[in-house]
Amino acid sequence: MVKVGLTGGIACGKSMVAAMLVRKGALLLDADLLAREVVAPGEPAWREIKDWLGDTYLHEDGTLHRERIAGLVFSSAAAREKLNNIVHPRVIELLRRRSAALEDAGPDEVQVWDVPLLFEAGMNEVVDLILVVAAREDVQVQRLVQRDGLRMAQALWRIRAQMPLAEKIRSADYVVYNNGTLKELSEQVDRFWQEISDRLF
Repeated sequence: MVKVGLTGGIACGKSMVAAMLVRKGALLLDADLLAREVVAPGEPAWREIKDWLGDTYLHEDGTLHRERIAGLVFSSAAAREKLNNIVHPRVIELLRRRSAALEDAGPDEVQVWDVPLLFEAGMNEVVDLILVVAAREDVQVQRLVQRDGLRMAQALWRIRAQMPLAEKIRSADYVVYNNGTLKELSEQVDRFWQEISDRLF
């Protein structure tokens, strides 16, 4: 079993890379999906967030108003830290449990841990290698404007609220660059998969 920590900058194409790796046979653990589980209505993290922010940050059905919370945490480092302190430990615990179950079922498989905040949460210490998906800042901005309907200033604000991509690249074992075509990205992922397959098998 090898655990690949997959991370990168916002709007760099990490989800596309994760999907490519799954098609090659990797087992995916998606931290964003696990985060949705731990903040589901009634869960301990949900109660903490509700007590902190109040009903203004909930939809009528009780689920978190993610867009409103994103606006808060991208504008306030203190709010971002508080939210991360509530959510991250629970996501890490759930990720470890799901990983152990996958390992029991398939001890020779490749697990991909798709974790946007891999370094920030300290999870880089518990994976076997780190794959960073990177893109130029202007490409990130263009994608955020097109994908999320943000203004350019908002897009830059979100990018710069994160750990600098250059720092993630320096700490990576592998980097794929998603500045061009899907074919170019796929070819880089093919090379990465071939290299870890040669090492493992």
